[in-house]
Amino acid sequence: MYLSSPKMVCETKIVADEHDAIPGTKKESIMWSSPPSSAALSPAEDKDVRKDAVFIREFERGDQEEVRRIFYEGIMERIPNTAFRGLRHQPRAQLLYAFLTVMCFFMTKSVTLTCCAPLILMGVRYYYSRKVIHGYLDCALHTDMADIEAFYLTPTGSCFWVAVLDGRVVGLVAAEGHEDDNTVELRRMSVDSRYRGKGIAKALGRRVLEFAVRNNYTAVVLGTTAVKLAAHKLYESLGFRRMGQSEDYRLPGMSCSPLERLFFQIRYVRYRLQLREE
Repeated sequence: MYLSSPKMVCETKIVADEHDAIPGTKKESIMWSSPPSSAALSPAEDKDVRKDAVFIREFERGDQEEVRRIFYEGIMERIPNTAFRGLRHQPRAQLLYAFLTVMCFFMTKSVTLTCCAPLILMGVRYYYSRKVIHGYLDCALHTDMADIEAFYLTPTGSCFWVAVLDGRVVGLVAAEGHEDDNTVELRRMSVDSRYRGKGIAKALGRRVLEFAVRNNYTAVVLGTTAVKLAAHKLYESLGFRRMGQSEDYRLPGMSCSPLERLFFQIRYVRYRLQLREE
């Protein structure tokens, strides 16, 4: 059952003394408070605190533009990753493209065309990756990301947070509660590319875990199509366990035409962090 609580601000010091963290996370200092008052600190101390601290707070209407920008740019980064780097995880596609290249030689007897065939195939793969991901973005920006307040803050059991560093929004994450199995889903995590490597994604993920514990959910779940290994290491560092994967996942917005299925494949991985026995 969802338990409402006053709006709080989470201050997570990236460099801090360790203490007992919630289950499933590494030990790291987290303090729940209002933003630190400059009057209580000397100018030098205040500057130091603000430099190495990220504040996690609930989404506000004025954050909408920055949140959509960060989300959009984060998803757009997946186009080359999916088209090229993701091919390493698609052995069937590799074999198919190799077969098409060989067939090109037998049909044309042209070494030049045969050498160009892989480049053409990669170009078509990039085109369809861009097409599908644009379709996914359009779907997301016209559903939950169109009205974050109505989708995540109005219903009980869900929430949406932003990470603020140096006075600007630099990251976001959502939690969507599911009453049918008493789980909460971690969604829409993204960090501005200019602020990565500062522990912001981990602070956002930990905020969702604390929300789940405080509201008596039995588990936190998530699904990801991320190609980069760093994303998977992040989830595992938070205590998530891989539960399975699909090699032929259909993204929202896909038309699943024959050409689209031929040149766009994506791996979908499911993770789960059990908080207590069901």
